[in-house]
Amino acid sequence: MDCVKNKNFIKASTDFCTFEKHVPAPYLRKEFDIDFVPETAEISICGLGFYILYINGKDVTKGLLAPYIANTDHYCYYDTYDIKAHLKQGKNVIGVILGNGMQNALGGSMWDFDLAENRGAPVLALELLVKGVQDEITIVADESFRVHPSPITFDDMRMGEHYDANLEIDGWNLPGFDDSDWKNAMKAETPRGKLKQCSAEPILKSGEMKPVRVIKNKNGFIYDFGKNNAGLCKLKIHAKPNQKIVFRYGEVLDENLEIDRTGITFEGEKSKYFTPNNQVVVYTAKGIGTEEYMPHFTYHGFRYVEVSGIDEEQATPDLLTYYIYSSDLKVIGDFECSDETVNTLFEMVKSSDKSNFFYFPTDCPHREKNGWTGDASLSAAHTTLIYDTETSYREWLNNIRAAQHENGMLPGIIPTYGWGYEWGNGPAWDSVLFNLPYEIYKNRGNLEIIKENASSMMRYLDYITKRKSEDGTIAIGLGDWLPVGHFDVYVPLEVTDTVTVMDIAKKAAEMFGAVGYQNEAAYADAIYNDLRNTIREKLVDQETLAVKGNCQTSQAMALYYGVFEPEEEEKAFGNLMQYISENDNNFDCGCLGMHVLFHVLSKFGQSELAYHMITKKEYPSYAHLIENGETTMVEQFMPDGVSCGSHNHHFFGDIGKWFINQIAGLNVIDSRNVVIKPEFISAINFAKASYELPDGKVSVSWKRDGENIELDVNCCDAVAYKIILPRGYHMDGEVVRKN
Repeated sequence: MDCVKNKNFIKASTDFCTFEKHVPAPYLRKEFDIDFVPETAEISICGLGFYILYINGKDVTKGLLAPYIANTDHYCYYDTYDIKAHLKQGKNVIGVILGNGMQNALGGSMWDFDLAENRGAPVLALELLVKGVQDEITIVADESFRVHPSPITFDDMRMGEHYDANLEIDGWNLPGFDDSDWKNAMKAETPRGKLKQCSAEPILKSGEMKPVRVIKNKNGFIYDFGKNNAGLCKLKIHAKPNQKIVFRYGEVLDENLEIDRTGITFEGEKSKYFTPNNQVVVYTAKGIGTEEYMPHFTYHGFRYVEVSGIDEEQATPDLLTYYIYSSDLKVIGDFECSDETVNTLFEMVKSSDKSNFFYFPTDCPHREKNGWTGDASLSAAHTTLIYDTETSYREWLNNIRAAQHENGMLPGIIPTYGWGYEWGNGPAWDSVLFNLPYEIYKNRGNLEIIKENASSMMRYLDYITKRKSEDGTIAIGLGDWLPVGHFDVYVPLEVTDTVTVMDIAKKAAEMFGAVGYQNEAAYADAIYNDLRNTIREKLVDQETLAVKGNCQTSQAMALYYGVFEPEEEEKAFGNLMQYISENDNNFDCGCLGMHVLFHVLSKFGQSELAYHMITKKEYPSYAHLIENGETTMVEQFMPDGVSCGSHNHHFFGDIGKWFINQIAGLNVIDSRNVVIKPEFISAINFAKASYELPDGKVSVSWKRDGENIELDVNCCDAVAYKIILPRGYHMDGEVVRKN
């Protein structure tokens, strides 16, 4: 892309948008002649922040929020399009609208995005190459591009968008338009980031919903779409001239039937702009005929929209259509069983994963929209069993590596412009650097992802081992975040951090060995063994085999990650069962404990208990979420009447993996080996799961036939599988019988 090599970035103005001074997103256009028949035509565009690209009036942009969401000091992403079909012999026009994006993330003051050194007006680099049989022309973004303010008078990915339809300019992106009163673009400073073509899946519309009800409140009208999700609303209205319509998006309603902003806003001076502005869209109508509008450079997480500025005649169900957006990830895994509660929970997990995937996993679509590393790390195992995340994970890992300090430290959110290194990180969050490559390596057989991240993993291991305490344990970051019913993490940080580093060192040794990096594998394995010995010596009561903290999380993590010797496990598991019994057979963990608890119960023959803890209707449970009307996973399990924070998080979604692994029995050992090991839960009459491995599909299903079980396994020839039945069952031909 020579336009960047030649430092051909342009901008419309030196001014950039703030809350105090709104600066419209600019139109940019370039008209040019083609005096030959185009044989090929390719355009590359780097818009910082976001862009919308038109060729002769046709929107050819790959999807929402193009090209990517990144720290532009690290990477400047661009996209390339084949536009031959949109060009013609004669006059043609390139048209672009530029949004703020990460070049001016003014709504991210909570995380210091507003303090970024490179904050400024959006900039553009572009190159078009058109070839004929003998001729060719090249168009590069330069000062000959004409610029003008667009009707988008304010835009921010988190805050929303303001649009004044009276400022629309008909035909601005078509040939022959008179732009004589427009200004010329200005040369812009070349961003510091490395130029990179975006490989991640685009953000596309995957569905749409109409409101299930429209309710009047004191502010206007509430549009209830029945389900929490992420995306945009399209407005269709016959409006009055200059009619100002305000849309406020939210997940829940309060007792006054207004948008409850408790889980959307933040307290404190640093976040003062969130209270009135987060997830707000303002549309000013022309009042001519039927008008349609959908925001351009933002998205929202919501179930409800409060619309003010309309009358009862306009407040029809057809006023708004909910367009669901997310990264265009292919579904490669599925699950279903006879228990509709379980099926509903699985769909909630899928929805939370998808609506929190905008190029990379985010924590929530309504509030932060941040790439929290811990959330992604905890969800990687179950998300990769449902969606094909390989390409998008690899792209985000480029940004994770770029955010890593020379000493190996990682921030808690990526992208970041500096926030998250002093708080919000630590081993459980930093493990994203290991868990994402590991899950892709195991499930997809990808070795390149290991090689790409090997040096960064080694640097991190070197860094984290230097952060040991005097007793050899590690305790530097966030721990068992958001435990059930309260905010006080009572699991000792030295337990969760040290066990986590032990685990990622073990995974690193396996990954390094898989690609022949024997020295690195030996180094990681030595760290694993050293920390395992330290945990056993310093954090485990040698007599009782209780782990420090004497709680569900500490005991379950030690059992899951292999702290105990085989002959010790039954006794150690007895402690876990005691902790569960003392809590009336309820789970009592934060995000780290919940990630492993149910798998540990199944390993020791307690799948029925795990199923009960998940599906009982009383608090705390997953099924209780359904009873409370939730349609996606929540940020925290809280008693009725107490805010759970976000109503659309994904890091408690590991039950999706448990359903696939334990209820259906489909366990992917690696891309060439599968173990079928179902748990025949007494309340379930049938279950099935499938997964598309790189070499073909594997599926398993079972159903009850009286006292027997009909088990059916289908697996492609390239993948080996074996069947392991639960205790008390045996195979009799193709039928599973009780002993």
